[in-house]
Amino acid sequence: MSHNTTEVLVGGVVLAAAISFAVYAGQTTGFGRGGGGYPLTASFRSLEGVTVGTDVRLAGVKIGTVTDMELNPQTYRADTTLSILKGIEIPDDSSAVVSSEGLLGGNFVEIMPGGSPENFNPGSEIIDTQGSVSLISLLLKFVSGGGSSSSSSSSSSSSDSGATE
Repeated sequence: MSHNTTEVLVGGVVLAAAISFAVYAGQTTGFGRGGGGYPLTASFRSLEGVTVGTDVRLAGVKIGTVTDMELNPQTYRADTTLSILKGIEIPDDSSAVVSSEGLLGGNFVEIMPGGSPENFNPGSEIIDTQGSVSLISLLLKFVSGGGSSSSSSSSSSSSDSGATE
């Protein structure tokens, strides 16, 4: 009989741990908040590293999430819907920038507030946007740019050495 009691107690502890983990995960991701925001739209040249659920931050503080992304076939830009928490007023001359958390970190959408006394209304579009910068593209430009200048200097030095001989 004590063997069954032990199994029931261990099962209860495991079940309580699973429930507390699920509650913690729901609070951390904001899953339970649902409908607590208003939509803003923005169109980006590149949304590399951004997916639905990516954070929207203002001054490093999460103020919303990316709720929808789709390619606009006329402009070939990524049309994005951002859900901003109610109570957060954003000036209507603000910009949206895809930023990186660091060299190995993920990307997020950063709101750079403007100075306008007027604020965005729900459903407004953020006109001033800046897409993500690809680290690989930057490295390739640096490597190819560095390689061409060193090869031209080496070719000029070989022609100089040929002229002196």
